[in-house]
Amino acid sequence: MKKSGILNRQLAGALAGLGHTDLVMICDAGLPIPAGVEAVDLAFRAGTPSFAEVLDGILDELVVEGATAAQEVSLRNPAAAGLLHNHFRRLELIPHEELKLRTREARLVVRTGEAMPYSNVLLRCGVPF
Repeated sequence: MKKSGILNRQLAGALAGLGHTDLVMICDAGLPIPAGVEAVDLAFRAGTPSFAEVLDGILDELVVEGATAAQEVSLRNPAAAGLLHNHFRRLELIPHEELKLRTREARLVVRTGEAMPYSNVLLRCGVPF
């Protein structure tokens, strides 16, 4: 049994299978998940686990070369906007509707229990060298 890192076997396995340029959406409990995209649903109750908690755990495991979020996050969810800007110096911001469309291109969607709107980020995997 693993003693540290992500213990959820479905999520750990899905992360291990990612490659360079693959997209991973970490989303709140309300974002629609397109049919056909692998999804790991971590939501337990409203707010649990939080977007911040899941994002931090995944960033400990992945090399990320880019991140995209909704433009609306700055006005509608300043806490999430601050978190994202702290993690990603060059955060791409696009309209929320476009972000939802891009979710179709994701190799993996990780659904959190987050109940604050616009707590979503699309990560582009990088390489460690």
